[in-house]
Parts: sequence; structure tokens; C-alpha cells
Amino acid sequence: MSARFLGRRIASALFTILLIVVLNFFLFRALPGAPERILAGRHAGITAETLAGIRERWGLDRPVFPDQFVTYLGSTATGDLGVSFLGRGRTVAEVIGARIGPTLLLFGLGEAIAIVVGLALGAYSGWRRGGALDYLGNGVGLILYSMPYFLIGMGLLLLFATTLGWFPTYGMTTSGASYASPIDQLRDLLSHLALPLATVSIGLIGAYSILMRSSIIETLGEDYVTTARAKGLRDGRILRHHAFPNALLPAVTLIAINLGYVVAGAITVEVVFNWPGLGTLTVEALEARDYPLLQGLFLLLSVAVVFANLGADIVYGFLDPRVRV
Repeated sequence: MSARFLGRRIASALFTILLIVVLNFFLFRALPGAPERILAGRHAGITAETLAGIRERWGLDRPVFPDQFVTYLGSTATGDLGVSFLGRGRTVAEVIGARIGPTLLLFGLGEAIAIVVGLALGAYSGWRRGGALDYLGNGVGLILYSMPYFLIGMGLLLLFATTLGWFPTYGMTTSGASYASPIDQLRDLLSHLALPLATVSIGLIGAYSILMRSSIIETLGEDYVTTARAKGLRDGRILRHHAFPNALLPAVTLIAINLGYVVAGAITVEVVFNWPGLGTLTVEALEARDYPLLQGLFLLLSVAVVFANLGADIVYGFLDPRVRV
């Protein structure tokens, strides 16, 4: 891979991140509501002097531009994301770090399951195009793709948690529970993880299945597949060694984008199941007008998506040399 190709991609990614940093500052300051009142605890009889003291303590009394903006740029450039308003003195990095683990666990596993099942289902449907399983698989994929996460999650909650009572309804572990052994603790974690994980996996399978099916159908018309069939190769070998690897190229981009969003998680899934990850943290920060925390979360999501797309471009360059030119 040429240095020029890599240089162009890296320069584009860095420029995009710079624009994101600038937008990040102004976006959340356009929200209605005064953060100093939330910091003061929403007391009805709060005095103007107390509010002014809070604004001065957090630097909210200074002009948004250029004072707060310049301070924000300098801090971000050094990796200092500031102190969370509601983090009890903790930095934004510490608050995010404490909540990123559950999100990576939930969406990392969900993404892995969806990739394997979705790509396999789509490849088989495209290979057996026009058959009964193709119609069934494509129909199921379209239904899943069109359903929002919260609807899938609420349906699973209603059936398996409320009606059947098989799984807990919220949280990552049972509050106040004491465990006799690590096995019991793991069992409790898995029981809480089951429904959110199923929601994420089901929500992603449809997209991968539909994309892979269309890619396989397009690949079947290529000359190299016709040549392989003319040589008498078995269908299974043609699918595994010729059709599937080339049809995988469009899926690389979708996988990369979804992996980028894994860092921030799907807010709706975490809110439905009260999963203690970055999604619920984002909702809490929005309610509290916690500007530093919101900026940190948005920056983390955006940079993750940018670098995921950069990784997809590089992988594309390896898989298909034509992309490099």
C-alpha cells in the first residue's frame, strides 16, 4: 500500500476530527437550560449570589467566545477533557472510563454474534436465490432491519421478563446481592445480559443479512465465478473461496461503522434495560446539562467512527487494490 494513499486517508481523518472538536464545543451550549441551576440542586429559593458563585467556579461566567472556546481547545489538545459537573470532583475521563466497560461488553458481543449470523444468513440466501429459505431469510432480515432497537427490546422484555419471568428486567447485576462464588456472580451477570444482548444482535443481523445477500447475488454474475463453475468446482468451494471473500468487501464498511458506534452504544437499548453504560450516561449528562461530560462523550463517539472508517479504508486497500487508485 502506497504512502500517498495512507497519507490522504490519515489527513482526511485528522481534518474531520478538527471539525468535530469545533462543533463539539458549540453544539451543547445551544441547549436550553442553565447548568448552574442544576448544579445548585434545583432549589426554588436559590439566591442570585449563589448562582453567580457557581458560574464563576466552573468558568461559566466568562464569554463563550473566545475565552471558553480557547480554553476548551487547549485542554482538548492536551487530552484534558475537564471535570464533570456532576461527577463529584472526578474528571470526564474517569466518569467515562467507569462506564465504558459495560457498553463494550454488551455491544462487542452483540456485534460479533450479528456479524457471524447475519453474514452467514445473507450469503446462503443469496447463493440459493429464489428458494424457500431465501424468501424466508430475506423477509426476516427486512423485518429486523426495519425495527428500531427500543421496539425489539420492549418486546423481549414483555415476553421473557414480564410474562415468563425468565430474565431480570433491568440493570447489569442484582442490587445488593451477595454471591457465594464467582460462578454465581457470573450466572447473575449473564442473566441480566441475555435480553440486552439479544436485542443488539437481532437489531444488527438484518442489516448484515440484506447487504451480504445483495453482494453475493452481484458476485455470482462475475466471470471468475462462471469460470470456477466451468472447471467443475463444487458449489460449496466456489462460495467459500470465490464468491464470499469478494462479496465481503461492502460489508467491511458497515462493520467498521458499527464498530465505531459500539464505543458509544445504542442509547435506546441501554435506557430500555437500564444498562449502566455510555448510553445511559449520555442521557444523564443531557438532563444535567453537563457540558464537559457531553463534549467528552460526543468526542469519543465521533473519533471512534472516524478511525473506524479510516480502518475500513485501509482494509479496503488491502482487499481490493483498485481502491488505492
